[in-house]
Amino acid sequence: MVSEKPKTVRKWHYDWRLGIFSGVLLPLLIALGAWQLERASEKQALLEQWQQQSETLSWSDHLDQGLESGQPVELIGHYSEQFHWLLDNRTRDGVPGYEVLSIFYPDNGAPLVINRGWVAGKRKRADMPDVDTPEGLVSLRGRVGRYPEPPVLADSPDETGWPRRVQALSVDDARRIERDVAKYLVRLAGRQQPGGFAADWAPDLMGPQTHYGYAVQWFSLAIALIVLTVIASYRKTDSGTHDHHG
Repeated sequence: MVSEKPKTVRKWHYDWRLGIFSGVLLPLLIALGAWQLERASEKQALLEQWQQQSETLSWSDHLDQGLESGQPVELIGHYSEQFHWLLDNRTRDGVPGYEVLSIFYPDNGAPLVINRGWVAGKRKRADMPDVDTPEGLVSLRGRVGRYPEPPVLADSPDETGWPRRVQALSVDDARRIERDVAKYLVRLAGRQQPGGFAADWAPDLMGPQTHYGYAVQWFSLAIALIVLTVIASYRKTDSGTHDHHG
């Protein structure tokens, strides 16, 4: 007579502690995913509104409606022939250089500072980089940004010539040169813009795609929680049956 081992089967066993844990966490994960979808929709609507405004509103109208960081704008006007700052200690790929900031005079509305992008420094620090500036009327595209004011401002020597090397530039600094300058600057959309240098900026605004990515993550965690809860609720038990062969 041969005796077989009992077969191992899985049966549902409700665990109230696991049920409470999953019951609390699952709605939270779903709510977070839904919130990210809502944020993505809001950002998409905002970007579409900004894009429409940039094509229809003048700089003066933008100022009247209020500016937000990351907002696209289009400008028509001319650069200052004289007032250019070189924002020091801006390194790219290990190469020291500067960001070029220039006063710009739109055809209507207050003057503003344009961040034209990055240029490499000269081998000798005493030598200034070449900053060629277009003359006459130009059309620019860019995005609204904040002035480069680090938390702790390093002391920099007072320079009198132009272009002027600085460690930081605040709106108050700019208004010492041009009294009515706007409280936000504009960063050029790229080096293809008139007067542009290396201007591949990181986005100021988290786009809809990022929110969609977060939503997928939250919903994936919710699905994983359901699957793991179901698997954990099925426990191995012996069937209790024995087959006998004579």
